[in-house]
Amino acid sequence: MSQFEQFWAAGDGVIHAVFWVLVAMSVMSWTLIFWKSWQLSSHRLKASAAMQAFWQANNWQAGVAALASLPAYALLAQAGDKGARWVNEQQQHQGQLAESLPASELMVQSLRGGLSQANNQLEAGQTMLASIGSTAPFVGLFGTVWGIYHALMTISGTQQVALDQIAGPVGEALIMTALGLFVAIPAVLAYNAFNRQIRLVASDLDGFAHDLHLYFVGQHCKG
Repeated sequence: MSQFEQFWAAGDGVIHAVFWVLVAMSVMSWTLIFWKSWQLSSHRLKASAAMQAFWQANNWQAGVAALASLPAYALLAQAGDKGARWVNEQQQHQGQLAESLPASELMVQSLRGGLSQANNQLEAGQTMLASIGSTAPFVGLFGTVWGIYHALMTISGTQQVALDQIAGPVGEALIMTALGLFVAIPAVLAYNAFNRQIRLVASDLDGFAHDLHLYFVGQHCKG
């Protein structure tokens, strides 16, 4: 019987529950890692070609279709289109605050909202990765402390205690700390790596929002 099997057999319901919590956290962490890797890789690999296809499109609908593989960029384009509609309907907004805003400011307002949504989409899953990375070691440590307590309570019922009777259960209890670190380290590394990639994509999105602002002000906001 392996050391882990011995520990599992000696563990109680609390130890088993902590183990399955760590397993669930690990599965969730790796799912987010694979998903975020695919999401950010798609932006990095497809952005240049999509931008070229967008600006070379014959009409607005074809340009938006070229951004279909990049949801964050598509969100910005839709926000710009919404801002253009606000401007075109400005004359119907009699007595509303929007009437007092210049056309350029209406576009900025709309694109700012689209940029916020796009950034939120890019950052989806980051909070969960950070939470797993920061809490998994403590969950594992709790399992270790409980395992040591459970082992010592079991040993206390015996009249003669040898060193190996203490060292064995305590060493096995440390498995939970190791599992907690095994879950936390990939989550923390992925979180830091994704943060850098998100900053790069966000910078590109900010530039695209600026270009859209110039386009819509020039094409739809004349006069």
